[in-house]
Amino acid sequence: MQPLRKLQAPPLRALRFGRDDKSKRQYAFVSLMICGLLPLAAYGQTSTGAQDREYSIQVMQKLADPVLTALDQNKLKQTMPVEGSTDRAAYTHLEALGRLLAGMAPWLELGPDQSDEGQLREHYIRMAVTGIAHATDPKSPDFMNFNRGSQPLVDAAFLSLALLRAPKQLWGNLTAEQRTNVAAALKSTRVIHPFESNWLLFSAVIEAALWEFTGECEMQPIETAVNRHMEWYKGDGVYGDGERFHWDYYNSFVIHPLLLEVLRVCAEKQHPLGKLYDGELVRAQRYAAIEERLIAPDGTFPVIGRSSAYRFGAFQVLSEMAWMHRLPSSLDSGAVRAALTAVVRKTMEAPGTFDAHGWLEIGAVGHQPSIGEGYISTGSLYLCSVGLLQLGLPPGDPFWTAPARPWTQKRIWAGEDIPADHAIPN
Repeated sequence: MQPLRKLQAPPLRALRFGRDDKSKRQYAFVSLMICGLLPLAAYGQTSTGAQDREYSIQVMQKLADPVLTALDQNKLKQTMPVEGSTDRAAYTHLEALGRLLAGMAPWLELGPDQSDEGQLREHYIRMAVTGIAHATDPKSPDFMNFNRGSQPLVDAAFLSLALLRAPKQLWGNLTAEQRTNVAAALKSTRVIHPFESNWLLFSAVIEAALWEFTGECEMQPIETAVNRHMEWYKGDGVYGDGERFHWDYYNSFVIHPLLLEVLRVCAEKQHPLGKLYDGELVRAQRYAAIEERLIAPDGTFPVIGRSSAYRFGAFQVLSEMAWMHRLPSSLDSGAVRAALTAVVRKTMEAPGTFDAHGWLEIGAVGHQPSIGEGYISTGSLYLCSVGLLQLGLPPGDPFWTAPARPWTQKRIWAGEDIPADHAIPN
């Protein structure tokens, strides 16, 4: 198994856990775990919530550093490789930024504090804000494509989702001029007409972000997206991608997370569509319960359908329900934490996941170029970060302090007698 290298994020001293002997022993254990020197079996038996959190933060650092460091220096286009079709170079940089920040945003929103983790957040908040400013400044070498071709609509939407998930630390730390540039970039996507599919939600969440931060938006994209998805609901927490059902993870990659955010803004603005929020939340909770049951005892999961190269991003809904304190009552926080951490380890530590310079490579488990569709490129892959939304819960939250427990499939395959699973009625 390829080691998951521990990153030293400048200018901090990495993640210190304290100076007493007990803390040093804990730090040594986590360091061994992160470097891949402890077998997964030992990790699963002995890990605590604190160790799960530190491991997840290190994974996020490994994802973030190549992208944000280059963008901070206005050198992302100059240094980022573009694996995939040659035409993807026009889109891949906005993909990397929007998708990475959509996953990092809840953790960033916790803000700086005096702890080592809080100082680390301060470092990444600064780079993220600078990166957004560079990406939306027409005079910047890293000014990104928001309106040429269809793809920019997707990743402007993920950037919008990041802003909505971290309104204080991302939008709030932009200058007035930078906010004007961001709003202009988002508005420029209006020339792109979404397909009659999950793409409708991309236009909707961009307008929701503009509504939230500028007070103005176009309502038709929001109303169309919500109404279509209510028509496309298939039952038991699952929407069609358009009229038809697809066996893939797009309910988690896009549909539930964007619907929830759009409807939340509608409710906040007292728009009639906001009344649909509670019903959508119940559906998302059911989908989270299904996702938890898809995690096998060894941390693997079925790789099915489009965009498998987004790796553990397939579990965004389960991660989001944990972050929102909305896990179904049937799920135990310690079990969900252990399950999500096992999935992250299984995917991130596979040989070939990263190239020699730390950039993600195409694949579901390691480097598997053939698994990537024609629209997949290096930037696309950073959607895996949305499987880390649980880091938006502070270290003292019960999600992190609860003892690790076996998740559903571990319990079943160990022979435990557990309650039957049931569909939801709506």
